[in-house]
Amino acid sequence: MALNRRGGGAEPDEGVVARVSSSIQQSPIFQKGREAASATAACGLKLLRSTGKAAWIAGTTFLVLVVPLIIEMDREQQMNELEMQQASLLGAPSSMMPQPK
Repeated sequence: MALNRRGGGAEPDEGVVARVSSSIQQSPIFQKGREAASATAACGLKLLRSTGKAAWIAGTTFLVLVVPLIIEMDREQQMNELEMQQASLLGAPSSMMPQPK
């Protein structure tokens, strides 16, 4: 323990800010606020992890199921356009050409 500047007493030499900070940190309201913030942060992390897992599942499902379907639909459209172009070059009657969907 350091001696007080004014009188040489045995009290510790603390500043005003340190004493106020210490008393605030020891208050029950501060402790409850700290616990609430900690619980909120833990809940946020769990939510973030589960959201990340759900996003991974949705993205993987999209890549496996939807992207091949889109590619196949595009190929079919290109084939239909090619057939229509070939039919017009060969002089097929317009009633024989398939109507675009």
